[in-house]
Amino acid sequence: MTTSHAAKTALGVLGPRNLELGPFTLGDTGQDAGAWQHWRMRTDEDGIVWLLFDRKDASTNTLSEETLAEMDAVLAKLEQDHPRGLVIRSAKRSGFIAGADIAQFRGVTETGPIEATLTRGHAVLDRLDRLPFPTVAVIHGYCLGGGLEVALACDRRIAIDDASFGFPEVLLGLHPGLDGTVRLTHRINPIQAMTMMLTGKTERARRAKSLGLVDAVTQERHVRNAVKAAVTGELKAAKPGWLVSLLNSSPARAILVPRMRRDASKKAPRKHYPAPHALIDLWMQHGGDADAMQKAEIPSFAKLLVTETAQNLVRVFFLRNTLKGLAGGRWNGGHIHVIGAGAMGGDIAAWCAWHGFTVSLADMKPEPLAGAIKRAAELYGKISHGDRRKVRDALDRLIPDLAGEGVASADLIIEAVPENLELKKKVYAGIEPKMKSGAILATNTSSIPLEQLRVGLARPERLVGVHFFNPVSRMQLVEIVSHDGVADDVLADARAFLGRIDRLPAPVKSAPGFLVNRALTPYLLEAMVMLDEGLKKETIDRAAEDFGMPMGPIELADQVGLDICLHVAEMRRGSLERPMPEPPQWLKDKVAKGELGRKTGKGLYDWKDGRAVKPSDAAVPPADTTDRLILPMLDVCVACLREGVVADEEIVDGAMIFATGFAPFRGGPLHYARARGMDDVRATLSRLATKYGPRFQPDPGWDNLK
Repeated sequence: MTTSHAAKTALGVLGPRNLELGPFTLGDTGQDAGAWQHWRMRTDEDGIVWLLFDRKDASTNTLSEETLAEMDAVLAKLEQDHPRGLVIRSAKRSGFIAGADIAQFRGVTETGPIEATLTRGHAVLDRLDRLPFPTVAVIHGYCLGGGLEVALACDRRIAIDDASFGFPEVLLGLHPGLDGTVRLTHRINPIQAMTMMLTGKTERARRAKSLGLVDAVTQERHVRNAVKAAVTGELKAAKPGWLVSLLNSSPARAILVPRMRRDASKKAPRKHYPAPHALIDLWMQHGGDADAMQKAEIPSFAKLLVTETAQNLVRVFFLRNTLKGLAGGRWNGGHIHVIGAGAMGGDIAAWCAWHGFTVSLADMKPEPLAGAIKRAAELYGKISHGDRRKVRDALDRLIPDLAGEGVASADLIIEAVPENLELKKKVYAGIEPKMKSGAILATNTSSIPLEQLRVGLARPERLVGVHFFNPVSRMQLVEIVSHDGVADDVLADARAFLGRIDRLPAPVKSAPGFLVNRALTPYLLEAMVMLDEGLKKETIDRAAEDFGMPMGPIELADQVGLDICLHVAEMRRGSLERPMPEPPQWLKDKVAKGELGRKTGKGLYDWKDGRAVKPSDAAVPPADTTDRLILPMLDVCVACLREGVVADEEIVDGAMIFATGFAPFRGGPLHYARARGMDDVRATLSRLATKYGPRFQPDPGWDNLK
C-alpha cells in the first residue's frame, strides 16, 4: 500500500517519453473532467475504456482516501456502462502508482479510523476485481505498494520493459494493507511472495513475468496491440499453478514459517521491527483462507501503523525527502575528474560513471587504477539487472588517467587522496592552474577543516567538501562541507551534483570531523576503552546491536579502517575542548603493523569473504554499556547544533541515519533523545561523568533544546 525511502531506486526511474494513452494525448482533460479531479476516462474506437490516473497538482501518483473514493465512483459508472474492457494506467511519465500518500500516516494514534479507511479501500479494489468485463493494468516505471495492489485487482497486467514492482511497506514498519498480502500470496509462489513483502525488494519487469506477477512485457509502441489481445482473451492470464495452492496449505505453512521467523529475527528483531513478524503471523494463521486473511489484514495493518516503530520510520521517510529536496536545482556539468584511485576515490568515480558522467580517474600508479576498474565492473554487474549494454557504457565512461590530463576539461574535480594535509595541498597546487575557471574543486576529506585546506589556493571560493561514506554504492548520505569563503553557487552546484548521482546532501560547516565522524568518534573510542577494561569485543558489539545499530562499534571500526579511526580520533583530541580518551597503544600498534580491518583482512576481527568472523553468541553486556556507547553520540549532535555546524535537528537525524545506520526505528538520535526525555539523557550523562570521567559531561547545548 505504501512507498518508502528503501525504494529510492525505483522512484528515480523515468517512464517512456511518449506514453501510449489510448484515445488520450498528454495534457488531454478527457471526459467527465468536472466530476473527477484525479482520473480521466475515454473510450477508444474498439469500445475499450482507458482510465488514466493523473493525481492533481502532483508529479507522482499516490493513493489517498480522495483518489480511491473517486476511483470508486468511476467504477460504479462503468458497472452501468459495461464497456468491452477497461485499461488502467498512469498519465505521469514517472510511473504507475508509487503507493499511498504517506502524509496520511503521520501522527496516527488510533486504530479505528485506519481500519475504517482500509475497509473502504478494500471495497474499492474488490469492486475492480469483480467487474464483469476484462480489466487490464498497463504499467510503466514504478508500481509499488498500493499501486501493485491496484494492478493485482485487475484481470491482466501488462508491463512496459522499464517497470519495477514491489511491496516496500516493511521499510515503513508495515505490511501491505489493501489486500496485497492475500492477492500476492495467491497469485505467485507464496515463498517468493513473502520474500518480496518481508524484504521490500523490487523486481524488474521480466523477473516479474517469470514469477507470474505480470502477464506480458512489451515496449511502449506495442501497448495498444497488447491491450487488445488482453481484452479479447488472446493474451492468456498467468494462472497460479498447483504449487501455489500446495504451499498455501496448512501443512506447508507449518514447515515454512519457522525458517521465515528465524530469518526475520536475524535481520529485524520483533521488539524493534514488528512488521515482518506480523506478516508471517498473518500468513501462518490465514494463508489457506483468502477471505479470512483479507479480513485479518486490516486490523494487523492498523495495529502496526500506531506503533512507535512505524511512526518513526514514517518520520525517516520524510527526513529522506527533506535531504533529497536539498539536492534540487540544476548543474550542467558533464565531466568529473577524480584524483586518487583507492577504495574511496575509485568507488566515487565508478558511481559517477554509472550515473552518466564522463569520469577521468587519476592516480600516480597503474595498479590502483586497474583495481578501481575491476571493482567498478564487479559493482556494475551487481546493479545492472543483467543489462550488459549499461555495464559496457558505464565502463566506457570511466577513463583511467595516469597523466592527470582530465583536470583541464573537468567541471568538477574530486580529490580523494589519503588524509594528509600537506599531501592534499600539494595536489591542489599542481591542479589548480590547470582547472577551468568555472570548475569546482571538491575534497573528500573526512576530517580536515577546509580552512586549512584552502590556504594557498588562488580561488578558495571554488573549494567545497564533498564527503562520501564507505561503501559509496550503498551509503546514501554525503556531507556537503562549507567554509566561510565558499561561493554560494558552488554549494548549490555541489548539492545538485549529488542529486544527479542519487545521493542525499547534508549541509555542514567546516569543523573537525564535521558532523558524522565527530559523532562517531566517541562511540568508537569508548568501545576501545571498554576493550581495555576487559570486555569482549563481541559483547560490546552486542550492546550496540541490541539498541538497534546495524553493527557494533568494533565491527564498524574495522569496516571504516583502523587507520582512519585513529587519524580522526587524534585530530579531534587536539582540536576540541571536550576531553577525549587517548587512543590505546595497542590500536596504534595494529595500525603500524597494517592490521587495518576489513580492507586488509585483519583488524580487531579477522575478516573472511568481506565478513567479520564472530562467534554465534555473545555475553549479555553489563549495565551502562549501551548508554556509554550511544549517549555520547547524542551529546555531540547537540554540540554541533549549538556550534552551528548543522542548521537543524532534521538534518542531524537524517545524516546520522543515512550515514551511520543509526537505529532507523528510533527516528534519529535527537528524536530518540526527545522520546526518552531530554532531562533523563542529560542526567544519565552526568551520572556517567561522575562514574567514568569528564568525557561524559553533558554539552551546554542541551539547555537550548525545547
